[in-house]
Amino acid sequence: MTNQPLAERLRPQNLDHYFGQEHLVGAQGPIRKMIENGNISSFILWGPPGVGKTTLAKIVARLLDRPFFELSAINSGVKDVREVIDKAKKQRFFNTPNPILFIDEIHRFSKAQQDSLLGAVEQGVVTLIGATTENPSFEVISPLLSRCQVYVLKHVDASVLKKIVQRALEEDQYLKGVDIQVKEYEALLRFSGGDVRKLLNILEVVVNALSSQQSQGTLVIDNDSVQKNLQENLALYDKKGEMHYDIISAFIKSVRGGDPDAAVYYLARMLEGGEDVKFISRRLVILASEDIGLANPNALLLANATFDAVHKVGMPESRIMLSECTIYLATSPKSNSAYSAINEAIAEVRRTGHLPVPLSLRNAPTKLMSELGYKKDYKYSHAYDGNFAEQQFMPEGIENSRFYTPQDNPQEKKILERLKSWWKSRF
Repeated sequence: MTNQPLAERLRPQNLDHYFGQEHLVGAQGPIRKMIENGNISSFILWGPPGVGKTTLAKIVARLLDRPFFELSAINSGVKDVREVIDKAKKQRFFNTPNPILFIDEIHRFSKAQQDSLLGAVEQGVVTLIGATTENPSFEVISPLLSRCQVYVLKHVDASVLKKIVQRALEEDQYLKGVDIQVKEYEALLRFSGGDVRKLLNILEVVVNALSSQQSQGTLVIDNDSVQKNLQENLALYDKKGEMHYDIISAFIKSVRGGDPDAAVYYLARMLEGGEDVKFISRRLVILASEDIGLANPNALLLANATFDAVHKVGMPESRIMLSECTIYLATSPKSNSAYSAINEAIAEVRRTGHLPVPLSLRNAPTKLMSELGYKKDYKYSHAYDGNFAEQQFMPEGIENSRFYTPQDNPQEKKILERLKSWWKSRF
């Protein structure tokens, strides 16, 4: 068997074999139309891992017969960018189309690295195709983003994944020579998580394992065989963060569950797998509000400081800041009262619609508004003892609605005591 992975052997060479992104490459898709017109502008492909961002960029270059330069933001710096741009300039001749510069994981480029691209994109030295798993409006500098169209790639659905498996069995130079029957798809699709590369890696792992277990007869792939052989061969396909969603889920649950050891372990798994430290720091900010919240308001301050520091410093030093914040959040008291409150309030708004704001709370910038009762009976809190005056703030019809419920932790117990002293029987 060839040493080349199945996912690479089966990489589509044209749009007919590029499955799952019909909104972009179908008959009316914008990328297909650009290819048909032979005039392509710079763009960024935004989507989850394994949905074909790199493959699509290579197909575009092949169909348009353009020189193709590829950089990975993980291991490329400003020097690498400038070298590629210099090569592109040397290949420019009168009326020749621009080379394509493909940058994988462009969201990992620093501002300085992205700045180094600007001139070449503006002057038409290269046509940029970027690929990212992160929202480009957060991670790509505005001048560069304004010169690129953003196309969103979707998760690949089950029917398309099955089609890809069938293509592998029928067309791959190795698999088509083996008697393979896929009896059940559920485990294959569940473990792949909509990631085509991961799906093909899993298929290859399972076929290799079954082939070593039986020398003849039909290799039957079912849910049990997939689960059994993946557990035994996990390292063969768990490479470079392909279990992205599983690991980040375990990380979040470990912090929420108050286990600093497990949380730091999964942090290490992400770092060793090449996960973007900015992505991790964003998750910590969310965790600080969603799961620690008002039980320890300082958690958000530390998480936000970590977010800023990680953006300034980068790896390898960022691992220390991420570890400090992770341990702090995991060992903090927990409360999701703010998370629950806003969700319940949004549900109430959707249920009751836009209820009128009480007249006492409305501004009265004109005489007519004053005559209509705007601002009448409003009590200015600071004019009363304790800087509090009991009055009705809720719209009519939901006067007694409660969204925030203080939870059982020292910080929110103090909040509850204060609310009771203000509102008496309401809390």
